[in-house]
Amino acid sequence: MSIIPSRDTVLCISLAGRPGTFGVRFHNHLYRQLGLDYYYKAMTTQDLPGAIGGIRALGIRGCGVSMPYKEACLALVDEIDPSAAAIESVNTLVNDAGRLKAYNTDYLAVRQLLQQHQVDPHTAFVLRGSGGMAKAVACALRDAGFRDGTLVARNEQAGRHLADMCGYRWLPAIDDISPPMLVNVTPIGMAGGPEAQQLAFPETAIDAAEWVFDVVAMPASTPLIQRAESQGKAVITGLEVIALQALEQFVLYTGVRPTQAQVDAAVAYAREG
Repeated sequence: MSIIPSRDTVLCISLAGRPGTFGVRFHNHLYRQLGLDYYYKAMTTQDLPGAIGGIRALGIRGCGVSMPYKEACLALVDEIDPSAAAIESVNTLVNDAGRLKAYNTDYLAVRQLLQQHQVDPHTAFVLRGSGGMAKAVACALRDAGFRDGTLVARNEQAGRHLADMCGYRWLPAIDDISPPMLVNVTPIGMAGGPEAQQLAFPETAIDAAEWVFDVVAMPASTPLIQRAESQGKAVITGLEVIALQALEQFVLYTGVRPTQAQVDAAVAYAREG
């Protein structure tokens, strides 16, 4: 069943500096599967306050928020859910009759995945990265009870700020650290990027690790995940994160929770784009 928008169609959008296709395909596929009169479109803007005003004025039901807008949105909404307040970053807006509430489903997804994979919070880890997604992951680890953490970031100001915010250590480089869990929250290994074929951590650290968590979603099997899986390491992939955060957005927008089979079909369809 194709989507034929009408005057009654509920519109959801995303705002990103570089709009992608995963969310568009994921949401629209689920709308079709469930017979919902919704339509999802990816957008970008040079006028964030104007775009947020447009969401209110036009009755746009929901908005996914990506870089570089995640922190700037905080001052433009009416209510902030604890998931966004905990990390001072937004990735989802829900519009109820002109009142905008901000959430962070990246944070929620990571919290859920740590629980689903039964990762022991006593596990020491190194997290590489200091951007908006790194903030979501680091704060999710903190709030899940992980206390022994080291944040590695070349940007000292951002790295120290995030490390201090979560009670972790900061280092400018990985050096000889070999903790039980490695967490990559950088673009290293991302398809189409300049570091697509590179490992986010030294081979010695990967070989010594018990857990490997790579937030890069495209491809799902990054060089880091490939090496970890070849050695039988426990892994959490970026595809799991992006699928779960998109699912939680879908539920917030529609009030409907699809079956796991429906979600799996939507993820498979989204990955084809």
